[in-house]
Parts: sequence; C-alpha cells; structure tokens
Amino acid sequence: MARYNGPKTKISRIFGEPILGNGKWLGKNSNPPGQHGAQRKRKSLGEYALQLREKQKAKYTYGVLEKQFRKTFEEASRRKGVTGENLIKLLESRLDNTVFRMGIAPSRPAARQLVSHKHVMVNGDVVNVPSYQLKPGDVVALKDKSKDNTSVTSQIRGRNPKFTWVDYNEAEFQGTFITYPERESVPENIKEQLIVELYSK
Repeated sequence: MARYNGPKTKISRIFGEPILGNGKWLGKNSNPPGQHGAQRKRKSLGEYALQLREKQKAKYTYGVLEKQFRKTFEEASRRKGVTGENLIKLLESRLDNTVFRMGIAPSRPAARQLVSHKHVMVNGDVVNVPSYQLKPGDVVALKDKSKDNTSVTSQIRGRNPKFTWVDYNEAEFQGTFITYPERESVPENIKEQLIVELYSK
C-alpha cells in the first residue's frame, strides 16, 4: 500500500505543527516550504481550504490514505453519536495507532512496520493489517519470537499515563485496548468538525 515517504519536516512546516515526529526544526524555520513560503504564510485561507487542510492534517497524522480515510468517515457517520468524535475514535482504535499509544513503537510509522512485519498479535492471533479495528477488551501483544528480538524491544518506551484508554504491561510485552477514547482525551490538534463539513458538501 502506498504511503508518504517524503521529508517529515516539510509536512510539519506546511501545518506549522510537528505532524510527523518531533518539531525541533520548526523553531529554526516555521515558514511553509517552497521559494515563496514566507509570503504564502500571510495569505488567509478560504472556508474550503481550511476544511481540506484539516482533513490532510488528520490523514498525515494517522498515516491514512484518501480512500481508507473516506471509508473510515463513512463508518463514523453510520454510528450513533457525533460523527466527528466517532471519526477520531475509529482512527484511535486502529491497530497501528494503538501499538504506538501503548509505547511498543516510538512512532506511528514504526508501529505500522511492526504490524506489517507480523510482530504483533491480537487476542493470540498474528494480525498484519495496520488498519485493523480494535474493540474494547482486545489484547495486543508482541509475538514470543519478537520478544527476544532486541531491534524490536529496544524501541519500547512504555505507555504514557495520560492515555487512559489503553493499558500496557511491560513485563509481559502486552496491553489491552480498554475503551474508545473521549475526544477531549485525544491530544491531536485536529478540528474534526471541519472534516465533517467538507464531506457533507
């Protein structure tokens, strides 16, 4: 499956936020990329541009391509509740994102690679689909063989305690997806209502 493999700093400069990785370079050059980046920054964006920008930000943040993102939005709109919040919940419950939230991988791209290379199990079965949707109570763990792989275990940093919807046992290299997170608990700076407005046109 295709995915963005270009410069991460370029994406961060487009949005002015550390979308992919840390934002240490934003302090040196916060202008958008390109020859006229400084001038472009001064332009005010229209309604459609702001909505499109927010969708692109969400796609880059979670590493999802357009077709898959659209399907996720359609599923969010079918569910009960607020569509925008449902969208964030579905993106957060992806297997690759949960592996990242548990601290098994240092970034979402690294988590995606772990899943794709069959290092991760869900409820005792190997799952190599990064977009696999977890349900509350699902147990995510490293394969026994992967637990002895230092290139895998050296990347584990442990769960951030502010992510209360996941649990991780460092001794057993496994964790549980406890529940779908509430929107206010998700730290990503995404205005999901703009995405809903974009797809509602």
